[in-house]
Amino acid sequence: MQSNKRNKNGLKIFVSVLAILVIGILGYVYSIYANVKDTMDTAYTPVEVETFRTTNAGTVVDSSEAADGESRTDVGALTPSELLEAGEPVSILLLGVDTGDLGRTEQGRSDSMVVVTINPHTQKTTLLSIPRDTYTEIVGSGNMDKINHAYAFGGTAMAINTVQKLLDIPIDFYATVNMAGIKEIVDAVGGIAVESPLAFKQNGHAFIEGTNQLDGEAALAFARMRYEDPAGDTGRQGRQRLVIEGVIRKLATAETLLNYQNILETLSSNVQTSFQLSDFYTLQSQDYLGAVGNIEQQQLGGIGDMMDDIYYNFVDETELARVQVLLQAELELE
Repeated sequence: MQSNKRNKNGLKIFVSVLAILVIGILGYVYSIYANVKDTMDTAYTPVEVETFRTTNAGTVVDSSEAADGESRTDVGALTPSELLEAGEPVSILLLGVDTGDLGRTEQGRSDSMVVVTINPHTQKTTLLSIPRDTYTEIVGSGNMDKINHAYAFGGTAMAINTVQKLLDIPIDFYATVNMAGIKEIVDAVGGIAVESPLAFKQNGHAFIEGTNQLDGEAALAFARMRYEDPAGDTGRQGRQRLVIEGVIRKLATAETLLNYQNILETLSSNVQTSFQLSDFYTLQSQDYLGAVGNIEQQQLGGIGDMMDDIYYNFVDETELARVQVLLQAELELE
């Protein structure tokens, strides 16, 4: 009898401890979710741009013309979030801006520009790097200039409009990452490992060909080096992608969970985007997972030359047409 009583008391204690543990875990998970939501709310910065989408029928439709309650059979009438929900191809402009904290008054320039297309139908993601010296029309300024000046002249909206005009595609989403903030982000995740394709020195840091363990300052130097690289700006963009991949890999490890608040705080002060939290969840759905895991790298080519004592990357019509057709096909615009 006494034994049964002890067993019951033991069971009650076990259940109570288990309940407390479960509540604690749920509370921790909720705190992570709440912090992630707060970070996304801080980073979420919509901009007004010349948004358009060419449908398969060849009709150009402004996304703002979509009316609530109407049949959503024409993808040209869908907002970017609705395109994701419908499982349609989308495009993203990634801007690496070299301005210090994003709250500073100096606009700076887009140090790197990458257009991403994600097509769940072909299960393919395409990353197109645009050289920052590319000579093109800066939409809204009335001038021809280096494409990275678009951000300096008119911020994110002008950069998006300029890329849309150059590549003849709509940009559905954007994300800007403060390149100076890369140091803070890398330090927040506890450093990263990258595989350098060459050995070089930059800003007092020496990098070997092969695996390099980088803290924030070293990662920033690694991403910024340009003149010692035989591939020039193309090589620099490749190393920037390596740093970003290194951060993503580190974020996926269990150890970062213990430091997630510091990481989220760092991201919120260095990232701005038109993505909302629900959009990120949709990108993790089964429709898009296969495409995100199948990445093709592309580079907008050109010939570097001087004009009026200024260096530019000049893209000929054949190369521009190649890239336009490729991206339009991935977005199913034809």
